[in-house]
Amino acid sequence: MHQPITIDLFCGCGGLSKGFEQAGCAIAVGADTDPHALATFERNHHGARALRLDLALPSAVDAITEAIEGREADIVLGGPPCQGFSMANRQRVANDPRNELYKAYVRVLAALRPRCFVMENVRGMLRRTSEIVADLSNALGADYGYDCRVVNARDFGVPQNRERILLIGGRDGLKPETVFRRLETHRRKPFTLGDALYGLPPLEARPEKNMGNVEDVRYGLTVRPFDYPRTDFYHFINGHRTIAQLHNHKNRFNNPRDIEIYRRLPQGANSLHESIADLMPYGRRRNIFKDKYFKLAADQPCKTITSHMRYDCNMYVHPWEARGLSPREAARIQTFPDDFVFLGPQNAWYTQVGNAVPVKLAEALGRSVMEAWP
Repeated sequence: MHQPITIDLFCGCGGLSKGFEQAGCAIAVGADTDPHALATFERNHHGARALRLDLALPSAVDAITEAIEGREADIVLGGPPCQGFSMANRQRVANDPRNELYKAYVRVLAALRPRCFVMENVRGMLRRTSEIVADLSNALGADYGYDCRVVNARDFGVPQNRERILLIGGRDGLKPETVFRRLETHRRKPFTLGDALYGLPPLEARPEKNMGNVEDVRYGLTVRPFDYPRTDFYHFINGHRTIAQLHNHKNRFNNPRDIEIYRRLPQGANSLHESIADLMPYGRRRNIFKDKYFKLAADQPCKTITSHMRYDCNMYVHPWEARGLSPREAARIQTFPDDFVFLGPQNAWYTQVGNAVPVKLAEALGRSVMEAWP
């Protein structure tokens, strides 16, 4: 079979499409509104077009069609932001005014009619699955079959607990249930956080604010020569390639109180731990803020990486050092290869990493789609 022509909608920096690329797909287009994420997408997906598009506009379909130059889109990927998928919302998804981007995703699918599409989203989508399938059936007709499952990236080697919903649609013999059956064969034991962090250079917390553009080996460098330890985890995310540079390994500012909290907390402890009781300023509200600080445990998979890291890393305290995780460390937990370079300001690196689909989960899914291809 030929390399399936693949389009990634709401692509962000491209974790989902990078995994499908590693599985043998040809990434043709990534579409998003975030200029920093699109710059990163273009930097790391050679030959793909990065389109800055408001997908809610009807003209977006024409822009995507033009970008693929008349070729058929075999696979469409995407995780449209859908606030209406929350557990509290009782309005029908298609009618919820907050879900214009969900409706845009459906509209693009109806126009392109790919052989296969993959919709990734938060677990709250699960209770709306029947509505979503009904919306898709109304837009796409009776040619497609659908299947929806909850997956945890941890079950595919990713050193992170990250549950997500995958809804797969297929036509012309591409059966979503077969894709999920093949996906089960790609399960493997997860790596731990310690596996992901092992061997990276130590960093200190920045002592002053607004120093993100400063290059200092103590606090981190945007890029530097580096000899990575050739561990099993290194080979898991990089294969047998030799990567000789370390990108995006920079720490952020933390005030002295936070640094002391980071230092005192034992691994696996949160804001309620007795070691920091005298430093916590919330008094009777301590239980409300129990997760304000959390020190990660090196011998376990990491908690879910999120884009909240752009504000602070108090919930992602390094297990061995008195600081939060760097963007490169978060990227390793998300199983990006070590030569995947994030562009834009440092906070944008955190946003891009936190919003991404773990690359090795995406690769397992991409391989499963290829194996189920009729």
